[in-house]
Amino acid sequence: MLENLFKFRTHGTTLQRDTIAGLTTFIVMSYIIFVNPSILGFAGVPDLQSKGLPFAAALTSTCLVAGVMTLLMGLYTNRAYALAPGMGLNAVVAFSLVAGAGLSMEAAMGIIVMEGIVITILVLTGLREAIFLGIPLQLKKAIAIGIGFFILFIGLVDGGIVIKGGGTPLALGDLIGVPVAVTIFGLVVTIIMLARRWKAAILLGIVFSTIFATILNYVYDKTSFAEGIAVIPSSIIKTPDFSLVGAFNFTSFAELGIAATVLWVFSIMLSDFFDTMGTLIGVGGQAGYLDEKGDLPDVRKPLLVDSLAAAAGGAVSASSATTYIESGAGVGVGGRTGWVGIIVAVLFFAAMPFWPVAGVVPANATAPALIIVGFLMMQTLTAGEAKAEHQGQKLPLSGIDFGDIAYGLPAVLIMTVMPLTYSITNGIGAGFIAYTLIRIAQGKAREVGWMMYLASAGFIIYFAFPLVRYLFNIG
Repeated sequence: MLENLFKFRTHGTTLQRDTIAGLTTFIVMSYIIFVNPSILGFAGVPDLQSKGLPFAAALTSTCLVAGVMTLLMGLYTNRAYALAPGMGLNAVVAFSLVAGAGLSMEAAMGIIVMEGIVITILVLTGLREAIFLGIPLQLKKAIAIGIGFFILFIGLVDGGIVIKGGGTPLALGDLIGVPVAVTIFGLVVTIIMLARRWKAAILLGIVFSTIFATILNYVYDKTSFAEGIAVIPSSIIKTPDFSLVGAFNFTSFAELGIAATVLWVFSIMLSDFFDTMGTLIGVGGQAGYLDEKGDLPDVRKPLLVDSLAAAAGGAVSASSATTYIESGAGVGVGGRTGWVGIIVAVLFFAAMPFWPVAGVVPANATAPALIIVGFLMMQTLTAGEAKAEHQGQKLPLSGIDFGDIAYGLPAVLIMTVMPLTYSITNGIGAGFIAYTLIRIAQGKAREVGWMMYLASAGFIIYFAFPLVRYLFNIG
């Protein structure tokens, strides 16, 4: 029955492999179970904690929306994408809308619901799909590579290998202490297993690293990690709190005004719009979902689920839910079908009462997995051929023609801005604007599709949003 539903053989995988892939994806992205409630609850910010959400209720809502929407993604699309409240968007809700603009948390979540409704309408009208299909192939490849860099960079930062520098923006960590030792151990072990062609290398790397971290944590009297991390949990079950489900309203129109509310909805929608687009391309390329044009067949299905997830996240006060780049971890161990999502969903549901168990895995144990997955996603750079328009020939083993400034410079911007600003949207926006500008300067404006013009104009507004707010004192 499962074979008929998910078609494992057709996708070149097995039930066992996709089950392992689902477990891997969940472990890598399970940090959101604790990070999202901490951000929405203003953990560590005493002056703002009264405006935040209660931790237990926010945790339940986080798991609920992640489980429901990932289940829907798996069943409806049969692709190995997982969803959860988005990092970055939750910070916008907490620190920009609530702390900055002075909204209540319910009103802030109402803006997220509106953003989700608008982006769903864009999917149903075909506009979101049209923009997705209108991106030049080489820029799609740059997005996939940029996300690879982004995931790798997240792993380096989470693992303590790259830190904020004293006299420089970034610096190499001192590589001292138990957490960094766990990262290095996990990276070495995972690389060795990959070199030996172990199919479950990434998942086993997380498991071995967690065991190693727990042993060292007890050796150092449980002082190496935050409370509850890398320890045997004393309590296994906690009662879920569903009190935040439906806790949203649309009073932002009265609290901020119509103009400010519309601008906030547009800004968040644009970020959500292109974050998802980048993730679908990046993970889809790694999974073999994309066709020869770099398009995702039947893309409207995952776009629709993702759009509904944004509204659902606001409706349960978990912030906008979106497709996760960490889905690449499961794909990296061979996951290909919607069964991966089913496993992830079940584990999110199980985490509601059993979250103390899920919280044992430290970020340093999953960091090596992110580094390796990032590397695997960069293979797009050497896939296929890139047409060198200025020479009238094809360049073998190059996914992007860096000899043509119209493709090369936007690609470099996408691949660097994305990880360095911790934003898929920023990277895509910089690349789109550069591509459109260069084509116009080259006298090839007609070669730029109208969707690229529309997207570039939207990004100009997106980047100008802080200036507009400042000049007109909006929100």
